[in-house]
Amino acid sequence: MRFSIASARQRLRPGIAPTLVVLLLLPLMVGLGFWQLSRGQEKQRLVDTYAERRAAEPMGSEQLEASADPAFRRVHLRGNFDAEHSVLLDNRMRDGRAGVELLQPFHDQASGLWLLLNRGWLPWPDRRTPPVFTTPDQPVSLVAWVYVAPGETFQLRVDPTTAQWPRLLTALHPVALWAELRRSGFAYELRAEAGPGTYDTTWPVVAMGPEKHLGYAVQWFAMSLALLALYLYLGWHNAKEKHHGSRHESTQHV
Repeated sequence: MRFSIASARQRLRPGIAPTLVVLLLLPLMVGLGFWQLSRGQEKQRLVDTYAERRAAEPMGSEQLEASADPAFRRVHLRGNFDAEHSVLLDNRMRDGRAGVELLQPFHDQASGLWLLLNRGWLPWPDRRTPPVFTTPDQPVSLVAWVYVAPGETFQLRVDPTTAQWPRLLTALHPVALWAELRRSGFAYELRAEAGPGTYDTTWPVVAMGPEKHLGYAVQWFAMSLALLALYLYLGWHNAKEKHHGSRHESTQHV
């Protein structure tokens, strides 16, 4: 065993600097690969839950607050939109086209609950003119589903004394809106299915699918193997050069 270890050391002389680089980068790259695998599994569970609950029958709106896990559950709604406090979510792309999502408070008659309802996507081709939308005056009946975003949602802070309606934002959490309007409302956004008063309601489940995380994980593992292979090659190459140099010096002394 001692002979084998000594022989391996003689055959592998990578140097101090490459060794430090590998010790620093290799665990990081391998860790990022496993992190991407973990994220992919989380996204797959999210997609599976979404598919299962979106296939179920809608619940009554009065059951919504009692649900311990409301994510992606479908709900029957009937009530009125609050057109005065409309929010336009900016930077929403669909098929390469720029647009916005229209969110409005919705007062449900059956439960008496205020909900933040996303009515869908509409194009915004010209930034010089505001997006055009209309709001039904009469009560509407529709089906929506609860959207729970993975992770924390960025909230753009605005001064309520100077902000104008409709309001153009990059993101909005319902709790922030209810606090500003001094209303008691549901804590999650609801996304409408196609129905009265809706626009484009083809919603993506997640921005990045599980397969993309798997692809990134493969890339990190491949780069880790490439780094290790380069390290071993440099070690063998340096050992070979040193061995040849030693033999050359010995020949000259003879």
